[in-house]
Amino acid sequence: MTGLDVVVALVIALGVVGTLVPVLPGSVLVLGAVLVWAVQVRTEVGWVVLAAVGVLLVVGGVVKYVVPGRRLNDAGIPASPQWVGAGVGVVGVFVVAVIGLLAGVVLGVYAAARRRLGSALAWPSTRAALRAVGLSIVIELVAALLAAGTWVVGVVLV
Repeated sequence: MTGLDVVVALVIALGVVGTLVPVLPGSVLVLGAVLVWAVQVRTEVGWVVLAAVGVLLVVGGVVKYVVPGRRLNDAGIPASPQWVGAGVGVVGVFVVAVIGLLAGVVLGVYAAARRRLGSALAWPSTRAALRAVGLSIVIELVAALLAAGTWVVGVVLV
């Protein structure tokens, strides 16, 4: 294992953590690290690994929006509480740093659901929205881990 491999592994690990911590661009870090590695090794295996990682991350990125979105639609939750939650979450990042995004999303979705449905049904709607957010995070995490595993196989083959 070369020094480049160690640095790329660290950036990939940071990218995997970034799928869990909304401040870091997880998939972008993973793809960027593998791109740097592929450019440096300049082998057919390197380019195939880069392409495979790219496909895994793009598919994961699409699925992370489609599947939770479909579940929210099935639960009867319109887009407006989601947008309110996202907006309040962005504000929360600046107000309370790291945990502000999650707290802001929860408060925003709850407030929009309470306004739309009343206090009795607001919390079940908020829970459904939070489950969808959690599913989205898990999907992106799995895609990043699969991409990291693909890179490890590439390092072994090179």
